[in-house]
Amino acid sequence: MRKNAARSRNARLAAIRSFLKYATHHDVAALETIQQVMAIPMKRFDRPMLGFLSRDEMQAILEAPDTQSWTGQRDRVLFAVLYNTGARVSELINVCAKDAILDTSPSIHILGKGRKQRTVPLWRSTVTQLRAWKRRLGAISPDAPLFPNRDGVPMTRSNVRQRLEVAIQVAAEKHPQLLKRVISPHTFRHTTAMHLLQSGVDITVIALWLGHESPATTHIYVEADLAMKERALSKLRPPKIKSARYRPPDQLLQFLQNL
Repeated sequence: MRKNAARSRNARLAAIRSFLKYATHHDVAALETIQQVMAIPMKRFDRPMLGFLSRDEMQAILEAPDTQSWTGQRDRVLFAVLYNTGARVSELINVCAKDAILDTSPSIHILGKGRKQRTVPLWRSTVTQLRAWKRRLGAISPDAPLFPNRDGVPMTRSNVRQRLEVAIQVAAEKHPQLLKRVISPHTFRHTTAMHLLQSGVDITVIALWLGHESPATTHIYVEADLAMKERALSKLRPPKIKSARYRPPDQLLQFLQNL
């Protein structure tokens, strides 16, 4: 027994099913065996509660890096772009200098899963930080990494996570609860989606923003938004409680009669 998690088991089963669909067109004699394998169900698993940061917590982390140092300025811009775009870490560390368009209609090009490229607009604050960062980088090749390490090569995922942990330690001075939570660069992605959703952005737009192939994937953020559920609950009354009938005051009735 390899003790694989349910997600790993399902991913491998999906790969096997994909191959067997191909095999059905080339080996008719194996159809009975193929049908038996295709009948194996996906393993169910519990989905953990989706974690995201409040606006105050996010702001504290964004402001944590010290911009007086080269590393601190890079980290602050890195976190700002990560929050602005909702990009995966693997996508962001591969962004090149030429991918950041800071002139008219500021945006950034991101190469996502399946080599699908998407363009995400940038906020003014993010554009300001990126311009200052590019000036500090100096004359670099358009194909050079936008967020390099000290050696001039792209940062690694573990490197980004390490820098985030440093920022969390600083931000925890204002928000001690951050130290009790598990926060990773992917938490930024969840936070971006939740903040967009709470601001009234349509879920299909959020799916495009995050690079989801289907809006169904983005639906998990609707399920996790407790504030939206509370607003829905406030519109629903328990069945045993009758809606109170509005009784206008005498002054209002007198005013209406005199019109």
